[in-house]
Amino acid sequence: MLKGFRDFMMRGNVVDMAVGVVIGAAFTAVVTGFVSAFLTPLVGVVVGAAGDFSSYKATVAGVTFPYGQFLNVLIAFVMTAAVLYFCVVLPITKATERYLPKKPKAPKRPCPECLTEIPVAARRCSACTAHVEPLVVSTGI
Repeated sequence: MLKGFRDFMMRGNVVDMAVGVVIGAAFTAVVTGFVSAFLTPLVGVVVGAAGDFSSYKATVAGVTFPYGQFLNVLIAFVMTAAVLYFCVVLPITKATERYLPKKPKAPKRPCPECLTEIPVAARRCSACTAHVEPLVVSTGI
């Protein structure tokens, strides 16, 4: 029983996932700290609210709506998403395009029976299993 558990825990994907979760939590703390220490006060300077909208309230028919708390959370979310996009997603995407270019895709054609896209050299459709005649692909030599 314990051997099976040990084997499960030593799989590469479980360990990789655990490391990813820990690094993700640490990175979340870094991004949250950056947003709360620099960007939220900057927004407060721009709008003149010192970066804290929590005291903003509206009263309608005796019911108080603390919309300032929602504004704080909304601004933090938008700024966190912007920081993640511009500081993580965009650079990773550019690096991936530069250092890991996409391989050209094999030419495709429609299956004459079901019209599913199949490779030009295919002899059988993977969707409907119909026999198809392979097309001769010219190499240009």
